[in-house]
Amino acid sequence: MKAVQFRKSVWRFIAVKLLGNWLPVATSPLGMVVLRDVEPPKLPSPRWVRVRPLLSGICGSDLAVITAENSLLLSPLTSTPFTFGHEVVGEVVEVGDVVTKVRVGDRVVIEPALSCFVREIDPPCSRCAEGNYACCERLTEGVISAGVQTGYCRDTSGGWSDELVAHEWQLFRVPKELENDVAVLTEPFSCALHAVLRALSYSSTKPETVLVLGCGTMGLLTIAALRILERSLNKSPSQIVAVAKYPHQKDWAIKLGANEVMPKDNQTYKRLSDLTNAKVLQPELGKPTVLGGFDIVFDCVGSKSSLEDAVRWTRANGVLAVVGMPAEPKVNWTSIWFKEIRVVGTYAYGVEDWLGLKVRTFELALQLLKENSSLFKGLVTHRFPLTRWRHAVQTALHAGRLGAIKVTLHP
Repeated sequence: MKAVQFRKSVWRFIAVKLLGNWLPVATSPLGMVVLRDVEPPKLPSPRWVRVRPLLSGICGSDLAVITAENSLLLSPLTSTPFTFGHEVVGEVVEVGDVVTKVRVGDRVVIEPALSCFVREIDPPCSRCAEGNYACCERLTEGVISAGVQTGYCRDTSGGWSDELVAHEWQLFRVPKELENDVAVLTEPFSCALHAVLRALSYSSTKPETVLVLGCGTMGLLTIAALRILERSLNKSPSQIVAVAKYPHQKDWAIKLGANEVMPKDNQTYKRLSDLTNAKVLQPELGKPTVLGGFDIVFDCVGSKSSLEDAVRWTRANGVLAVVGMPAEPKVNWTSIWFKEIRVVGTYAYGVEDWLGLKVRTFELALQLLKENSSLFKGLVTHRFPLTRWRHAVQTALHAGRLGAIKVTLHP
C-alpha cells in the first residue's frame, strides 16, 4: 500500500532546520518525509479494526514535524517510521474477532489518542482512569509501539495512506447525513471544544470578553465552539474579538461568530485598546505593557509573538488558554505573575462535563457538528490525492496567502 511516512534522520533534520526558510526542503528528497510502498499494518489484537481513509486532514502539528519546527520533547513518545494523519474519516474494511462496536462498511471517525484503553493496559494509568486519556502516562507500553496518537506510531499507520488500523475504542460511527468534508473536522473541532470547556472551567465568572489570536483552522473552530456552546447552554453571548492575518480568515471568523476581527499589524494594540478601554504603556524595550484586557484569551498560534501578545491582553485574574502548538519560544512571564493570570494548557480531548453527564469529547463534537453542519461547509478548501502530498503540504504551509483553511488528502 502507499503511505506518506516520516523517516528519522539527524542530517535530514539539520538540512530542513537550516535551509527550510529559503528552500522547500521539507517536501524535497532532502526532507524527512517520503511516499513509500509499505506492507499494510497488522491488527495488534482481536479488538482492532482496519480502516480505509476517505479523507484525512493536514494539521499544524504535522507541518511542525515536517519542517523541523516541533519540540523534540515528545520524540521519545513516538516510534518510526510512522505514517502521518490523525484527522481521519474512513470506512471499516476488516474487524477483529471480538469487535462489537462497528461492522465492515461503517463510516467512522478515529479518535487518535493512544491511551491505556487502546494499548489494552489494565488497570489504566490514573490520567486515563479519570478521563484525561490524551494525557496518558503509559504511551510506550502495551500492544503497540510508542506513540502519542495515531499518525505518530509505527504500528497503526495513519490517514495519509491507503489503510490504517485502530482499536474499536477509538471509533465513532459518522451520522449518515454528515458529509465527509464536515466529518473530517471532528478531531480538530474536538480539540477546540476541549479548549473552550477547560478555559470556561478555570474562569471565576462567565466571560464577557474573549480574544482569539489566530484564525487558522484551530482559531476558527474555537470561535465556532464558543458560539455553539453558548447557544446549547442558553448562555448570554460574550463579545468575541479575533485577530486574523488574511481577508478570507476574517470572513470565516465573522461567519462563525466573531463580533470584531482585527488585522495583525502594528496598529493591533491600539485597536484592541480602543475596543476594551485598556491602558497601553510603552516600556523602554519590547512590546507594550497592558492594563486591562480580556476575560479569556485563546492563543491558537503558539508562536513567540502570539504568546507574548496573549499574556499581555489577558486581564488581571483572567484566563489564558494555550491552544496552538508552541515549540520552544521564550516568553516574558512578568504579566502572568503581575496580573495573576491563570494559564491553562489545552491538548486534544477526553471526558467532558456536559449537561450533568460525562461524555467523551468526540461524541459531543459529532453531535454538535451534526446539529450545525451547514455552518462548517466550505472549511475544507483543498483536497489532494495521496500522490500529490507535496503539493498538499506546501498548500497547508502557505494556507494564508493561498486562501486555504483545511487542506486534506485522500487515497
